[in-house]
Amino acid sequence: MPVAVSGQHLTENTGTPNSGTPVRLVLLHDRTGKVLALLPAAALLDLNRLCQLAERDLQPVKAEDARRFFSQPGLQTPAGREQLLSLPVLLDSQCPASDWLCQEPHSGWQFTLQQPPQHEQVQRGHFAIAAQAPQESVGISDSVVINRAVERFTGLRVQQRLEDLLGLPGLSESMHSIVRLRSNPDAGVDDLVPVVKRDPSLSAQVMGWASSPYYAAPGKVRSIEDAVIRVLGFDLVINLALGVAMGKVLQLPEDIPRGSIYHWDQAIFTATLCEKLATLSQLDERPRPGLAYLAGLLHNFGYLVLGYLFPPYFSKLSRYIEANPHLEQQQVEQEVLHVTREQIGGWLLESWKLPDEVSMAVRCQQVPVEAGEHQHYARLLYLASRLLRAEGLSDGPRVAIADGLMAQLALAPEQVRQAVEEVKAQTESLSQLSRLFDAGA
Repeated sequence: MPVAVSGQHLTENTGTPNSGTPVRLVLLHDRTGKVLALLPAAALLDLNRLCQLAERDLQPVKAEDARRFFSQPGLQTPAGREQLLSLPVLLDSQCPASDWLCQEPHSGWQFTLQQPPQHEQVQRGHFAIAAQAPQESVGISDSVVINRAVERFTGLRVQQRLEDLLGLPGLSESMHSIVRLRSNPDAGVDDLVPVVKRDPSLSAQVMGWASSPYYAAPGKVRSIEDAVIRVLGFDLVINLALGVAMGKVLQLPEDIPRGSIYHWDQAIFTATLCEKLATLSQLDERPRPGLAYLAGLLHNFGYLVLGYLFPPYFSKLSRYIEANPHLEQQQVEQEVLHVTREQIGGWLLESWKLPDEVSMAVRCQQVPVEAGEHQHYARLLYLASRLLRAEGLSDGPRVAIADGLMAQLALAPEQVRQAVEEVKAQTESLSQLSRLFDAGA
């Protein structure tokens, strides 16, 4: 089997140094052993079709295991690569007949291959499908898309869960008051402090936040007024309280993609970076930092809702996300569940009467231009999530930042880099805050 190898790793913002049609390597396993799947690089791997072809219950290996496996020094030699390709191989029928650029997304390892494996353990079939781009669903009525999706999954039971969510299940009266205050542009500290004082649990949380190492308040925090007025401020107390309320309504799904970043860590990191970027923006109508923070805090809220609505299917979704790390997770959701976290999250936040800036930013964070007059908030989310992915602080494929995005937000690249460094330096104290948001904590 003729094999030509380059041994170079893929890096962000660089062209591929090798010729050939990109083909993706996916390592899977079951109790019988390992299997190597080969398919067009940009396609979505359909696990159902693949398992039917192999007549095995295969799962992708964990991301960390894939990185370790494909980083072995032995694979950098022709003999090692030939041994790799001697594994049982599932070969998608859409792969070209020759001249491949084989790529493994977790490790970034790639090599050229003149022709596909041709031994007796090669099975050919169709298990790669074109992934729909996230923007294809933008513009369609979200309520129509969501209702169609839930109708596919044991209609009445799922519909009842959706109706329960619309009723803000499990929120205390003080949290309902918080939602109303967040929706009232004229509300202020004088309205907020009495609400906090009436709820012992919320009062304790506010005092805890104000006394936390992250906020490093000078002197001792002695009262709710002191915590709200001197340390935290109206926007932050409201936003953190809303995050805690959402965390109590919806627990984290159990079978999440292995190796993923803790949900509320991502939420706090994204919120903090969005707030910093909003503060730095030189736009004439600068995004309000408080709303930018809330949009970041709830940017991935639809993910929790998917776990709540579709628990029997969530494990399947997690495996598909693991098998397709090169795709936006929303593209995988669209294929598996026929609805995305942005659609669910944005629709619910709008239904709960949260500010339009927040619900539109969450809904349109993948395609910010669709957010219309609120597109700057969606752009902040788009930018923050991709900057954090590059630092390993958020889930999703690492991609280059779109040209001109920082200029559209009137942000200087050096200021953006500094903001990211500040969040990286604060991850430990931010993670302490994020543990308050988990309903199981």
